[in-house]
Amino acid sequence: MASLKTISLAPLNPSYPVHVALYRDLQNAPFLRQQLISGNSDFEYAFIDARMVLSCNHILAAIYRAVQDYTHKRLKSNNVHSEIVFALSPNNNIAEAFRKFGITDATKDLLVVKASTAPEITHDTVAQHLEKAIEGIPCEFNDENLHATSRYDEIKKIYKLNSMNVKLPHKPDGVSVGPAAGSAEEIDGLRRIETSILGSIALRGAN
Repeated sequence: MASLKTISLAPLNPSYPVHVALYRDLQNAPFLRQQLISGNSDFEYAFIDARMVLSCNHILAAIYRAVQDYTHKRLKSNNVHSEIVFALSPNNNIAEAFRKFGITDATKDLLVVKASTAPEITHDTVAQHLEKAIEGIPCEFNDENLHATSRYDEIKKIYKLNSMNVKLPHKPDGVSVGPAAGSAEEIDGLRRIETSILGSIALRGAN
């Protein structure tokens, strides 16, 4: 699957690369969520509602935080994949993190993350499993596609950034609007929001 991206997060242990994939028009969210609830080890992934992720840096910051805590045995949740979802949260409420950022039965835009915590977890094995397990349209993991799915207003609310005086690209219902369609002021607004979010993740992770 060409859309699966494998990333090495230096300066973390290079033995733990992460694999990230983005899907749109997901058709089997209830099935995937049930596998998580039942504890099916074959589906030990971070399944994230892509609408709640602003950019690549946003999710990579959460992955970095979670993998770092995994390597230093500081996990606050069940495993490194649930920790990635938790790391997205600006507070320490794990259940709330899953409600706001995790997959739901209604999820249509899905971000999938898998950390290589064992030698048998490779780009090829993850790609093969996702090809069979995910019923959706694979998209390249990049800022353009993430901006197209992001719900800016909801993200600002979650991170308590509504007081920030920024102008963001307008998104009519059903229309995908990324930064390329925004003015210079709107693109700057997105960058300022992203900077605040990354700071929130870093500060919460340090507590």
